Amino acid sequence: MDKVVSSAAEAVADIPSGASLAVGGFGLCGIPSVLIQALHQTTTTDLEVISNNCGVDDWGLGILLRDKRIRRIIASYVGENKEFARQYLEGELEVELTPQGTLAEKLRAGGAGIAAFYTATGVGTQIADGGMPWRYAEDGSVALASPTKETREFDFGGTTKPYVLEEAIVADYGLVRAAKGDRHGNLVFNQSARNFNPLCAMSGRITIAEVEELVEPGEIDPDAIHLPGIYVHRVVQLTPEQATDKRIEKTTTKGGK
Repeated sequence: MDKVVSSAAEAVADIPSGASLAVGGFGLCGIPSVLIQALHQTTTTDLEVISNNCGVDDWGLGILLRDKRIRRIIASYVGENKEFARQYLEGELEVELTPQGTLAEKLRAGGAGIAAFYTATGVGTQIADGGMPWRYAEDGSVALASPTKETREFDFGGTTKPYVLEEAIVADYGLVRAAKGDRHGNLVFNQSARNFNPLCAMSGRITIAEVEELVEPGEIDPDAIHLPGIYVHRVVQLTPEQATDKRIEKTTTKGGK
């Protein structure tokens, strides 16, 4: 039951090239930066990443992207990474843009054993109709476009309207960061770090969690646990320096009178 491993390097050592990774975090909040850095130190490449976004140019998933270790990404927001935009537009990176709520549910469904679901989000757009550029050619033409998805009408809440079928996501590995965890893998997330981390943990066949504070089993109130340890396979305890090394995506200040 003790899932603690000695280091981040040990935790990610068996991730092979070509693996799919569900990576938690929201912007730069709650991203598993230590695990990402450890993976960056390996030779693993050709990765498919599922994450809300792809970090920034020099932090988080951005360091894997910068060194062209990511082949494909499924994400909902990519606006803060110039290298991401360059690779996508120049045909070096395959990108499947997905509505944020749909992405969250695809991850949750994968962890819950639900193969697919219908949603109204995306009906009447390229999400459902197909044709969204996934990969460009060097000359700027579309080399690979999204396929048409199945749609079906349902009577829901007294209104009949079309819904689009979305398939669940199950990743080879889930990488997440928690504010607190115990040796059994029970995790607690801090505020908005809870947005995607539990979902990415659920979707991973093997999930690795870096925790800022490691406690013994039983020290976390069961009612305070956000993700039960059944979804977590490895736990990495961060050093105090690693736990406090956090970046702010944009600093906004408000001047007083």
